[in-house]
Formats: sequence, structure tokens, C-alpha cells
Amino acid sequence: MKILTSAQMRQAEEACTGIGITTEMLMENAGRAVAEKTRQFLGTLNGQHILVLVGPGNNGGDGLVAARYLHDWGASVSVYLCSRRPPDNHNLKLVREHGIATLEAAKDESMAGLAEMLATTSAVIDAIFGTGKIRPLADTLPRALNGISEAKKRRPSLRIIALDLPSGLDGDTGGVDPACLYADDTITLAFPKPGLFSCPGTERVGRVTTVDIGIPVELAPEVMTELITRELMKPLLPPRPLWANKGTFGRVLVVASSVNYIGAASLACTGAMRAGAGLVTLATPASLQTAMAARMTETTYLPLPEAAAGVISPAAAVDLLRPQLAGYDVLLAGCGLGQSEPVSRFLKALLLEPGPSLLALVLDADALNILAKTPNWWQRMANDAILTPHHGEMARLIGSTVAAVQSDRLGLAKKTAQEWRKTIVLKGAYTVIAAPDGRVRVSPFANPGMASAGTGDVLSGAIAGLVAQGLSLFDAATLGVYLHGQAGEVVRDRLGDTGMIATDLLPELPLVIKHLKEG
Repeated sequence: MKILTSAQMRQAEEACTGIGITTEMLMENAGRAVAEKTRQFLGTLNGQHILVLVGPGNNGGDGLVAARYLHDWGASVSVYLCSRRPPDNHNLKLVREHGIATLEAAKDESMAGLAEMLATTSAVIDAIFGTGKIRPLADTLPRALNGISEAKKRRPSLRIIALDLPSGLDGDTGGVDPACLYADDTITLAFPKPGLFSCPGTERVGRVTTVDIGIPVELAPEVMTELITRELMKPLLPPRPLWANKGTFGRVLVVASSVNYIGAASLACTGAMRAGAGLVTLATPASLQTAMAARMTETTYLPLPEAAAGVISPAAAVDLLRPQLAGYDVLLAGCGLGQSEPVSRFLKALLLEPGPSLLALVLDADALNILAKTPNWWQRMANDAILTPHHGEMARLIGSTVAAVQSDRLGLAKKTAQEWRKTIVLKGAYTVIAAPDGRVRVSPFANPGMASAGTGDVLSGAIAGLVAQGLSLFDAATLGVYLHGQAGEVVRDRLGDTGMIATDLLPELPLVIKHLKEG
């Protein structure tokens, strides 16, 4: 499902007129679709009082259409006109002809009328501004929106539904006006917008649902950013032929862990196996092998030479590993390795110094932190690679701040993927996956339960397992993010979002794959 900027949405809407789809038709489709989703959210319309906040443009027109349908389907509907609309406006006339109560904000200076409406309202539909011209909220709008926010605090059951975008949210950047509502649901029209998945907008949109309003996807052929969907992911699942052996499903070599981070290797290796890899080998400091073998019986081991207990001997470890690489399909490096001077020398020699051609790489955690200290590292790394930074690691990689990373996650991931010629997985709420050719995919998942130690190790392992099974780096990264995120949703449904731990995700990965395959 493509993600369109405001300018791209305007172009698609304008192109509709050339094929006989009028603005009025799109507005009717949009309003009906929003009404249908609202009915689904509320379960029933009988006894429900719905307040529709209507703005001056097409978004307000969509809201008027939605109000009419909801009224006709049995809801008690009121319309609050936040801005003047022409008295002969077609959709406003229809609303009044249907006997729907309307109140103009210009005639409600004290906001007493709005307060009276809110007293019996079960849901508010914000149809003030959509993806049109970005403007600061002024005049009575902040007062009206703040009044609704206060009502929500007093009565948490009040459901706030944004039509296309919460008013005051920039659809391109995710920037927000202070008065922008915290929606429970956002029903976005035709295509998702980048601002829905960009901070700080992500905190205001609630659950995002996209509805079809009749704009053909063919009208946006140049768009290379898309939202990850089940339909997109199912064809990417690697085949599982009956005649297979473990070599059929690929071999993963994991270089991970140090004395302080023993668990990272277990999570990464098990993540690769749970994603379907045929064989996983862990290369870890020799003195840690016994502890790791007690945790993982299916993994094979390649003990790395040590200069001291738990300290890798850089040259000897590289000499041991290089001849082994030909027997594997992908190398995952970095989980829990630490950033000691010997580890840094080891990784730089393995990844950046000339030698036999390396296999595909998945680089996480300390591998990224070590690269961040190496000027122009990407010019020395000839191999295809997937980098999986969280916002702090990305900030170090680009020599900037977390705030700068969070302010433009989509743009930054795309820019660095093209500059470095690597696949970037920028982790976090609505993880962004960017390919060197300019394609970008955005995860639909934002789950605070996943913000715990080790979940990133599971993800990097799952991605490596999918690379080993023959997927392209971009597809493996995308499918890994989707499976990982869906596993998190399953665990959250069962346990809630407090107290989830990384190992909770591991048994869910095969089940998520099963359901995706069969669904």
C-alpha cells in the first residue's frame, strides 16, 4: 500500500478528473467509508451520539457526508461548523435537509453550545483539516479542540476519530500543533500519509486505518514508499518443499556475545532458527561456549580464539573465520559483542579489510557502534549489507542527534541507504526499511511492549534467517520486520504491553508465519 505525500495526493486527485472521477464522487466515497468504519469501531449506532467537527475544505465536506450516512443508519448526529461554509454548499444543504442539528462556531463564542453537545457525545469525528495546505490552528479552533481534549480527560470513553489526519498534524512531516487532538483512530483516505508514521505525529493518530475512496493506485506510479501489509508479505514467504534438507533453508553464521551480554547470541540465533533457517552456527569467544551450549542445543558452534578469558584475539579470530565463510549464506555480526579495542579491531578486519569476498551481512548493535567510529566505513565495505540501527545507533552513524533522527525517519533512512548503498532498517515505532534504489517500506506496528532489551537481537536473527533462505536483502528485512512486529502484537494481545520480554517473541514467530501462509 503506497504512502503518499500531500503533493502526491493532490496530483492523484487531479488525475482522477481526467478519467471521469469527480471531486464530488471522491467526497461521497470518502464520507461513506468513514461512516462505515465509524460504525465498525462503535459496534452499533443505536443510542450513539456522534459529533462531527467540520472545517472549510474538502475534509469538512467528507465529514458532512459521513454525518449524513451515520444519521441515516440510526445514530444521533450533530455537526459543529468550525469555519463558515457557503449556505448553498451541496453537502451542508443535504445535512440540514436530513434534520441533522448544526451549530456554527462563529455563533458560539462562549463554546457553551459545543460543551452541551459534548455532554451527550459518545464519539467525535475530527473533519476540520486534511492533507491540504498546512496552516496553524487559529481563531476558535484551538479553543474548540482544547475543549474536546478536556472532555476526553474527564470521560476517557469518549472516542475521538480523525478523518484522514488529526487536524493540526502535518501529513508530510508529522509535526503537530499544540491543539491537535490525540485520536483513538485515524481513518486515512485512499493512501496513508508519511506524517502518520513520523514523530511526534505518531503519538496523536491512534490506530490507523486506510479506506478506499476510488482513487486507482495506478495514478501514483512514481511513489516508492509503501506501508507493509499482509498482502505484500505473503508472497515473500520462502517455499518449504517436501524434499528439503537443512541446506535447502540456508546457513547462518552469527558472531555475537561477550561476557556481559551472553543472552544476545541466544536471542539472535534462535530468531534465525524460528524464522526458518536450516542451520545456525554461533561464533563466540571460546570461554563462553559452554554457557551458550547449555542454552541452545540446536545451534552449532565455532569457538573464537581469545587473548584472555572472554576477550577475542583479533587476528587469530579473523584467520579462523575467513575460511569458514564460504560454507554460509549470511553473516550476522554485532549482537552483544561489546566495543572493546580487541573487538573493534576484529570487526574492522573482518568487515572492512581486503580479503576473500564476504557473503551477505546483517549488522546490528555493537557492529554499528564500531562502524560509527570509522570514517567513511561504507566506502570500504564492498558487501551487500543490512544495517539495523535504533535511533541512538543511527544518530551515532550519521554523527547527529536522536532528535534529528526522529524528526525525519523516512527521509533519513532513504538518504543513508542510497548514500551508503546498504539496506537500512531504522527500528522503532513504525520501523522504516530503505533500499539503496530508493524504495522505502514502513512497518504498520507501534508497540511499547517491544521496547525492552533483546527484541532487536530477535529481529536481526529473523532477518538473517530469511536472507539465508534466499530472499533479497530488502525483502528479507521487510518480512523480518513484519513477522517480528506481528509476533509482538500477538504477545501484547495475550500479556499486555507491560512486561513483555524478548523471549516471548520467539515461539510466536513460527505461528505468525503459519497464519500468514494460511490466511
